[in-house]
Amino acid sequence: MGAQLFLKGVACVLKKPKTIAQQIEILKAKNISIQDEDRTKDFLNRVNYYRFSGYFLPFQTNGHGTLSPDITFEKLLAIYEFDEHMRTLVMGIIDEIEIFLRMQLSHYHAMKYGEEGYMDVKYYNGRHNHKRFINHINSCIRENAGTKVVQHHMEKYGGHFPIWVIVEFFSMGMLSFFYSDMLNSDKSNISKALYGVNYQTMESWMKCLTILRNKCAHHARLYYQNFALMPRIPKAIKHKPTRKIFTQLYMLKLMYPRDNWDSAFVKPFAKLVKVYSPYISKEHLGLPRTWKAQMKK
Repeated sequence: MGAQLFLKGVACVLKKPKTIAQQIEILKAKNISIQDEDRTKDFLNRVNYYRFSGYFLPFQTNGHGTLSPDITFEKLLAIYEFDEHMRTLVMGIIDEIEIFLRMQLSHYHAMKYGEEGYMDVKYYNGRHNHKRFINHINSCIRENAGTKVVQHHMEKYGGHFPIWVIVEFFSMGMLSFFYSDMLNSDKSNISKALYGVNYQTMESWMKCLTILRNKCAHHARLYYQNFALMPRIPKAIKHKPTRKIFTQLYMLKLMYPRDNWDSAFVKPFAKLVKVYSPYISKEHLGLPRTWKAQMKK
């Protein structure tokens, strides 16, 4: 008998594991045409079937059952590969933005409140849970106790860390919370200086950026993904946000700190879309007809 989970008093029997051969038979039963079983076997030996099954969704009714006719394994594999390349490209852009935000937030705070002002509760808004925040700081220090940076500050400065040092150990989520918990006047100063927007808009961007970064870091699917949180788009900008990846990409354009956006993202992304155009759907990505013009700076 399979293992059981008890949820709200109801026993749920888990599915039993399947061999690679059985997984291939399941693909066939789902109406997926397979031309090369050896290639399919090799792929399933490298990639979890459960991960791959997420790419079935656009071709199923309500995300279940057999796929629509004429869907081949090769088409699904191409979409998977496209998503893999897109995720790598997006992650590189996020890295640039994250490094920029670490510098800007820590520099602003240090110049206004000093090297350890971040440890003082009076420099945060009423929503701020300072005890929780300090616990996160201490966790950052413990998790990086083996680094020369932490050892140096423990030995020479008695465990005191200036904001520009400790911020490099923040996760993107913690950086987002750090900004959200600042005094509204500080958030407003930062958002206007960096992006010319109000702080509510920048807060939404940082929350969305955190979610997108985590999806990329965990190799989650971006293709045909409905994002739970949409970034705020300033009224002056003619872009109608949707829950598809294009709106998240548009947000990256607005946040990107360097002047090479077109060469860093638009051109390689356009090339990627062109190469995989026989397999992917622009609708599944939320790409409007004029997407390329909208994405250029």
